[in-house]
Amino acid sequence: MPPPSIPIPTTSKHRPTSSLTDQPPAKRGKTLVEKAGEVKGQFAQSTSIRHVNAPNKSSIPARSTLSASTNRTGSSYPPQASKNASKPSVAIVSHKDGRVSSLSALNSAFSKVTLQDQPELEEDQSLSYCETTGAAQPKTPRPLQSSQIPVSTPKKNLDTSVVKFQAPSLKPRANSSPQKSPTRPLFMSKDTNLLAPIAWEQGAIDKRLEHMQNMFETMKSQMDGTNFESKGMKDIIELLKTRVAELDAERNRLTMQIDNFRDQLSAANEQTREASLTAEQDRRNHEIEVDELERKHRYQLEDLESQHKRVIHELERNAASAQDAIRRETRDEIDLLIRSHNELLAEVKSRLTGELEQERAERKREVDEITAQRDAQLTASATDIGQKEREAAMVREELDRKAAEIERERILRQNIEGKLSEVAANTIALEAANSAMKAKMDFLASDNEAQSQAFADLRTQMLQAQQAAELANEKLRAEETLRRKLHNQVQELKGNIRVFCRVRPVIGDDDKKPAVINFPDQNDESKEIIVKGDEKRSAVGNVTAANHAFSFDRVFDPTSNNSDIFDEISQLVQSALDGYNVCIFCYGQTGSGKTHTMSSPDGMIPRAVTQIYESAKNLEEKGWSYKMVGSFVEVYNENINDLLGKAEDLDKKKHTIQHEGNKTTITDTETVELDSADRVYEVLKRADGNRTVAATKANSRSSRSHSVFILSLVGVNGQTGEKSEGTLNLVDLAGSERLAHSQAEGDRLKETQSINKSLSCLGDVIGALGKGNKAHIPYRNSKLTYLLQNSLGGNSKTLMFVMVSPMQDHLSETLTSLKFATQVHNTHIGTAKQKKSQ
Repeated sequence: MPPPSIPIPTTSKHRPTSSLTDQPPAKRGKTLVEKAGEVKGQFAQSTSIRHVNAPNKSSIPARSTLSASTNRTGSSYPPQASKNASKPSVAIVSHKDGRVSSLSALNSAFSKVTLQDQPELEEDQSLSYCETTGAAQPKTPRPLQSSQIPVSTPKKNLDTSVVKFQAPSLKPRANSSPQKSPTRPLFMSKDTNLLAPIAWEQGAIDKRLEHMQNMFETMKSQMDGTNFESKGMKDIIELLKTRVAELDAERNRLTMQIDNFRDQLSAANEQTREASLTAEQDRRNHEIEVDELERKHRYQLEDLESQHKRVIHELERNAASAQDAIRRETRDEIDLLIRSHNELLAEVKSRLTGELEQERAERKREVDEITAQRDAQLTASATDIGQKEREAAMVREELDRKAAEIERERILRQNIEGKLSEVAANTIALEAANSAMKAKMDFLASDNEAQSQAFADLRTQMLQAQQAAELANEKLRAEETLRRKLHNQVQELKGNIRVFCRVRPVIGDDDKKPAVINFPDQNDESKEIIVKGDEKRSAVGNVTAANHAFSFDRVFDPTSNNSDIFDEISQLVQSALDGYNVCIFCYGQTGSGKTHTMSSPDGMIPRAVTQIYESAKNLEEKGWSYKMVGSFVEVYNENINDLLGKAEDLDKKKHTIQHEGNKTTITDTETVELDSADRVYEVLKRADGNRTVAATKANSRSSRSHSVFILSLVGVNGQTGEKSEGTLNLVDLAGSERLAHSQAEGDRLKETQSINKSLSCLGDVIGALGKGNKAHIPYRNSKLTYLLQNSLGGNSKTLMFVMVSPMQDHLSETLTSLKFATQVHNTHIGTAKQKKSQ
């Protein structure tokens, strides 16, 4: 019969004060051999203890449940001796009672056993089992089960590894007292509440160990599942990171490809233009060479003919002298001289004719070779041009697609505006019905439930209508933002510097021969113009005239009016309202129609201001409010005059140009707030009266200065807080003219020289802009270029109008203007920047 188990209190007042794993290594530094020796010594002190060797299969649990506990008075178990601390805390029972209480010593030994001692205990024999009877024979106790608590395997290379040992055998004493019947266990001391002796209940321990094993398995399976899920999530995250990196690399690669394609397209366009210019220059050089050869041939032929005539004249004179000298000689000699003269004349004529035919054949062969080479070069150039034209057609298709998208957005915006108008009308009707209902309710002055419900329904409808209006306004604002973005993209695709050409019609005062000007694609894109040069007669009598072909962004024939032209530039005016710098200037010889295009009652300035007023009024529904301020100045003989100031102050006040960022200001000039569209006509009339004009041989009223109309636009959106600042510069340049044609004298001569100098500086600035950022741009060489610095330097959208006269007498000036416009058309500047803030 196994001994009774030791009752261990587990209440809150008697729970163990420490555990085996809580003790630091310094406090449990003894080895298991030393602890076993202490147990043996303590057992030997007892006179009634029987020692039985435990079987080899038993083992002691790593964590003993016989840990020290607190007694009722708060002291720890086992009780410590108050007087002699060196004595072991063992409760001894006298031999007379036959009871041995060595459990305190056993408990103390078990409390010193750590987790590191478990492998040793599992390999060694278990400690002896003690009974409290004296004379009875030793019994073989039940083997203790191996510990089921998992412990970490100690590292082999550590110095603190477990030392293997053999537990000593505890043999019974020879004079042990005879076995007595078990008696009721007594308390071991006054300081403890444990009963002695204590026996192990193997069944309870097995159940507890099995329970702990089940809990451990459950916890381990949960930890394994959690670790597996964590590993899976980490793998998924790594895959997603890899995919994101691949997508970023693909996006960067596509972006680089797009940039490369754009660079290739720009380079192809540049090569096309260069090839066209080279082909044109080669053709002209070939024509000049052919004309030179024909002229040399004609001169040689004339020299030969004159030499032949001189020879004949000399021979005739010699013959007459001979006849007078030898009149008295015989007629035979005279006949002989005449025959000799005729033979010599025939021989000279035959020789000269042969040389002439040979020279003519040689020159014809050279002309044929040059013509064949020119045709081959023209064929190659035409092939390259065809390829470039196909590439340009693809770009034009892209532009048309963008334009179609903008048109769809415009139609959508119109539909939304129509719906907004309907919602506004419904809101007004609901408000009127609401007012009528309120009046009716006040009149009835009752709390009728039906009337209250009707009023609530009307109020709900009114709120819904207001919410619908708010949603429509929000959508309109979003559509306006999208429209501005797409509009700017289309303008950037078209180029930030564009060139239009306009040929004015023949007016009644033109009584001379008109020039031959053709428009080959008039019914298609209207981008080409061909001007026929002066006629030239060759040495062989052929009459030829060179054709000069030019290509621009848009060409207007003499039948076009100002309305057609403004339809093309209205998009640039809209860009000024969106917050960009926009410059439109007219260039051309005097009398080509620049002032009529810009400042006439239906010209670009009045139409631009009218469009801005209409657009600003439409944008008021979307929360925008604009303030427009205009100024008008002229550049005359490298001086700046205020055309809106007093007439007596012209050429007296000193005005300076100041550039601050992307904004240009002129000091001490009068500005006029344009609060209505009619106000601009007053400004134009006032400026036209102060502008410097004079009559020349080329034009009865020639503009002798460059006029610049500056319109500043400041817009604020009260709903979104956005702010935009745009500037529209409309420039009417003075007419370029040759001194030989205008026959200017005195002050007119000085004016003409100043005008030509400023226009030459304008050409130098545009030429420098075409070379890129590395070239120096001479803005300060002229007041005109310095005033237009922000309009030409890449921060604005620029449009140049080249005005062409249709008269044959102006053909030289016309070709010069078209060549300058081609130079401007081939210039590429940077992207315009929008002046917009939040």
